[in-house]
Amino acid sequence: MEIIDPSNPIPKYLQISGWLRELIQTGRYKKGDKLPSEVELSNLCRVNRNTLRQAISELTADGILRKEKGMGTYVASLKPVALMHKVKRISSFRDDLRALGIREKTKLLSKGIKEAPEHVASLLLLGDNKKVIKVCRLRTGNKTPLIYEESYLPKETFKGILDMDLTGSMYKIIHEKYKMVLARCEQTIRAVNLRIEIAELFSLPENAAGLYMESVTYNKNNVPIEVLFSFYRGDKCVFEAEVGQYNVK
Repeated sequence: MEIIDPSNPIPKYLQISGWLRELIQTGRYKKGDKLPSEVELSNLCRVNRNTLRQAISELTADGILRKEKGMGTYVASLKPVALMHKVKRISSFRDDLRALGIREKTKLLSKGIKEAPEHVASLLLLGDNKKVIKVCRLRTGNKTPLIYEESYLPKETFKGILDMDLTGSMYKIIHEKYKMVLARCEQTIRAVNLRIEIAELFSLPENAAGLYMESVTYNKNNVPIEVLFSFYRGDKCVFEAEVGQYNVK
């Protein structure tokens, strides 16, 4: 059985990952099944173990496979992780993933009190006191990094928040702990090439395709309470918008 075509310009590890992906999607291996060992697969594909591991890593990053130390490699999902974010309402990352049946985890990268950048100070309508709380987080689904976030909150409004667990929903904290109604959110989305420090968080090369979203959330009195800069990896995230009827003018 020839799995690798030497004349094919596609790298060997991608040919193997494509072969494994088809085996899973056609039901040869089902969710929870254990794959043959790396030695068995590398012998079957007639490649060295490094090439085979590249293929496994490709599918692991997609959320299709999972590796358990000392146990082996298992089928985690029949299709790759993809975040669907609906822009017609305010929703948290955790809620979006739970709706898709995907396990969410947030890694807190940094937190502290900073001088607000001019753009942030303008969006938050800060006066002379331009101190803000800055929280940087990495959001993952089924262990796949999906979003890097920088959240800016007015320091005087959110006293004590730095002592709280910031690995969950920030919106839930604002609503439950500070008794604020999240009335509306203005979002701007554009395509970007990810700079090196963000691309590395996603295990992607510099200038990989990404999506950037700037969000300003307001309370019921129309006062801005959070500015959020989010970088989404372009190969894993989808935005869905609902629009109204077309009217002829």
